[in-house]
Amino acid sequence: MPQWIDECDVLVAGSGAGGLVGAYTAAREGLDVILVEATDKFGGTTAYSGGGGMWFPCNPVLVRAGTDDTIEDALEYYHAVVGDRTPRELQETYVRSGAPLIEYLEQDENLIFQAMPWPDYYGKAPKARLDGQRHIAARNLRVEKAPQYRDLVRGPLDVERLGAEVPDKYYVGGRALVARFLTAIEQYPSATMHLNTALVELLRDEDGTVIGAVVEHEGTRKEIRVRRGIVLAAGGFEANTELRDRYGVPGHARDTMGSPGSTGAAHEAAIAIGADTDLMDQAWWSPGLIHPDGRAAFALWFTGGIFVDSDGKRFVNESAPYDRLGRVIVDRLQGGEMTLPFWMIYDDKSGAVPPVQAPNVSMSSLEQNVEAGLWHTADTLEDLAAKIGIPAQNLVDTVDRFNQLVAAGGDADFGRGDEAYDRAFSGGDLPIVSIDKGPFHAAAFGISDLGTKGGLRTDIDGRVLDGNGEPIRGLFAAGNTMAAPSGTTYPGGGNPIGTSMVFSHRAVRAICDEAASEHK
Repeated sequence: MPQWIDECDVLVAGSGAGGLVGAYTAAREGLDVILVEATDKFGGTTAYSGGGGMWFPCNPVLVRAGTDDTIEDALEYYHAVVGDRTPRELQETYVRSGAPLIEYLEQDENLIFQAMPWPDYYGKAPKARLDGQRHIAARNLRVEKAPQYRDLVRGPLDVERLGAEVPDKYYVGGRALVARFLTAIEQYPSATMHLNTALVELLRDEDGTVIGAVVEHEGTRKEIRVRRGIVLAAGGFEANTELRDRYGVPGHARDTMGSPGSTGAAHEAAIAIGADTDLMDQAWWSPGLIHPDGRAAFALWFTGGIFVDSDGKRFVNESAPYDRLGRVIVDRLQGGEMTLPFWMIYDDKSGAVPPVQAPNVSMSSLEQNVEAGLWHTADTLEDLAAKIGIPAQNLVDTVDRFNQLVAAGGDADFGRGDEAYDRAFSGGDLPIVSIDKGPFHAAAFGISDLGTKGGLRTDIDGRVLDGNGEPIRGLFAAGNTMAAPSGTTYPGGGNPIGTSMVFSHRAVRAICDEAASEHK
């Protein structure tokens, strides 16, 4: 028999956006809730997000801003992009649920959101929104408003990877979203939150209902009895090399932008009791600038340069949305068409530093990157090619061809600048710049990810399904612990955080509805 050391109505695993929304909803609805976070910081991968955005069409923030969007248009766009890879009802539930969730959250004065225009990632798909009016974010929060969490919210990445100081003025982006929810949860004495506490096992009764969990804290295993339900929102398994290899996820754990707590422990606990899974070889991809520590880190906003492979040939639209760009790289790697690293080739118009305006992890010094063999400079393209080990004539021909396209005013080869997102960082101008001012430079890139997106199959309320498609009573999932409704695509910025929030909230509301029906 389990030796219960604690009990609650709802147990939530994970403290990213999904876990925090689940815990907040449970506490606000009058349930006793325990949140467990495997690491020593709150926030998970959400806290690393520079924008911390949510893709929630027609939500109250955007309505107040005067949007003329409709849910029907958003649904048409989302389904056109995702297709039939995931259940249509799951897709529709996500698209329809964001607006009422924000309406619910805005009733709390701690939770303040603002419009953050960000164009949809498939600008040519039907009903794509090119003005960014489907995207919002949490408003920045002064650290002095929640000083108790200054050193307890994960990130920013420069703090963890480069030893930078923790910001002492504002929580920004994903950190603002996390800090706001921590402050909101703090209002409710029925909620408790525990760091360094990982969920490692699920416990069931003789009928198969999940009635508790084993958590591990500082090497000690403890059993928590759960009266109503468990919500698994503990991230993906991107930080677990063994699981990545098992499920065939390209790339390396060292190169993920996911939280170190994203080890897949919640996945494995659910799979052990019969949970079904989907999309387990998938991730949210991005190109990654390689840093002197050997890790490739998510990078975007390129104001110049082109990418070339080991043959010295250009192969992609460099200004495409990061997941679409990343998928080209992954497909070519899997097809044996290229190897890593690939190279950004650029000229000296802005100096020797790569024209990358949002590296996510700040660049180290020029000297460190040169010493690490990651950045190279030469007076001619031929000499540059020799330094990075690619065919010289191919590189010369590639750059010549690109410069011809720039002169002609369009990228006929890869369509760079053809979609709204491509021009989001160039003030609407065509984002192609000639490479003609020596000396010439090269910077090494690899493949990074923002986390895995394969996980537990669920219904529209986050109920985890078994291999027969039947719900496992008492068990729910959200975020990257749940198989993503977006399938093998990334429809728009804020999809990972948005889906995490929606399905965690819906899971707890379903728990509340079940409790209410029992008391009738």
